[in-house]
Amino acid sequence: MIKSIFNWSGGKDSALALHYILEEKKYDVQALMTTVSDKYDRISMHGVRTSILRAQGEAIGLPIKEIRLPEMSSMEVYDNTMKEVMTELQKEGVTHSIFGDIFLEDLKAYRDEKLAQTGMTGHYPLWKRDTTELVHEFIDLGFKTVVACINSELLDKEFAGRVIDKDFLKDLPKNVDPCGENGEFHTCIVDGPIFKNPLKYELGDVTFREYKAPEKEDDAGYSSHDKSHPKNDKKSGFYFCDIIPVE
Repeated sequence: MIKSIFNWSGGKDSALALHYILEEKKYDVQALMTTVSDKYDRISMHGVRTSILRAQGEAIGLPIKEIRLPEMSSMEVYDNTMKEVMTELQKEGVTHSIFGDIFLEDLKAYRDEKLAQTGMTGHYPLWKRDTTELVHEFIDLGFKTVVACINSELLDKEFAGRVIDKDFLKDLPKNVDPCGENGEFHTCIVDGPIFKNPLKYELGDVTFREYKAPEKEDDAGYSSHDKSHPKNDKKSGFYFCDIIPVE
């Protein structure tokens, strides 16, 4: 089997990609690797608590490898941190890094370029799949995911905290990708065929945060490694629904 690391966002695309990987039985996944905001102790951009992240790892049966980053880290800080991490993994025999990306060519090119610097290869189980087909397959397989973050310019506040089901898809505006591949929304997976048991949770407050766009394409560390951060607008707002673990 191919010794690999899985880039885990905690959301639906990651979950579906991991499902394919586990079914294929070709890749030996060492851990689920996730970038975390050190200041807020939450998954970067998604805003999901690390307690939920760790519960996901336990339910799936794979260790979580948290990469702690400062808030709004520069691209240099991000790149250097990830290079150090990937170099250590490569020394441990990891040869492949798996992602849930679907169709963003520039993001894939960036990932592949950075991986090549440490002698590793990217693998993309969902690449170029039709996003409408993917989200329906996701639902039909029995996955359950909660919308944790939405771009306020594209979706109303009421979408935050909703479960993605057929009714959710019917309510999406036509200009929003059904998988949120352009950063329209992010999700938190709570159940599905990769889980040994569903996560128990309750919804907390929905809060609004506004982000200042980076002055240059390579500033703020988000234009390449986070597909949802604003690039052109002076400011963009996001609604975050707090997902609280229940014992």
